[in-house]
Amino acid sequence: MRLRRDGWRVNHKKVERIYREEGLSLRRRTRKQAAVPRLALPRPTHPGCGYALDFVHDRLTAGRRFKCLTMTDPCSKEVPVIEVDFSIGGQRVCRILDRLFADRPLPEFLILDNGPEFAGTALDAWAAHHGVQLHFIQPGKPVQDAFIESFNGKFRDECLNEHWLLTLQEAQVVIEAWRREYNEERTHSTIGDVTPNGVHPQPTKPVPGSIGINPFGPGVTKGGKVNARCHLRTAIFCPTNRGHPY
Repeated sequence: MRLRRDGWRVNHKKVERIYREEGLSLRRRTRKQAAVPRLALPRPTHPGCGYALDFVHDRLTAGRRFKCLTMTDPCSKEVPVIEVDFSIGGQRVCRILDRLFADRPLPEFLILDNGPEFAGTALDAWAAHHGVQLHFIQPGKPVQDAFIESFNGKFRDECLNEHWLLTLQEAQVVIEAWRREYNEERTHSTIGDVTPNGVHPQPTKPVPGSIGINPFGPGVTKGGKVNARCHLRTAIFCPTNRGHPY
């Protein structure tokens, strides 16, 4: 077409043959394939088996930015922690996880995006040390982690957008109060119209100096056998059993 426009009278077949012999034809661009295979993210089967993590950013009234590390259990809807600070790096994320799982079982996996706080060497070493699998969503695909994205929307609409936060300390207090209300008072239809704490009870630490109570009864083992010596001690020293023969 360009040759004819310039006044050349040539056969298009001859032009195409010369064009092909000289290697002037351009290769068609093919759609780029993903560098890694697209794997389905794990689905939680019971409370505590996995958690989804993400960051939410906001500003104080003075304009200074702060960030919130949000974490939710997709199965029970529990939000075990919302960490608020001006800066939260990979090492800080590891310390938060150590503090959180000091009194609860470690999860099987964590669902994360590709942010530098999660994709760095610090969290990778922490996961390898504790035997926790890290599952990263594809870059630019936040819908793959819809659990945490749905929670982040509620968190922003119901908490961050409803308050004028003057200081970081005020933000920490307000956000922690909202997190407790979310876990302890709000019911969810997807988990049977109960609160997240009703599905995933909070672990309780024993009071120093207290004596544990046997759920099977004094002197009775899990298999139903009676420990006569223990039962005798209970009968002697328990105030309610004094005066009663063994």
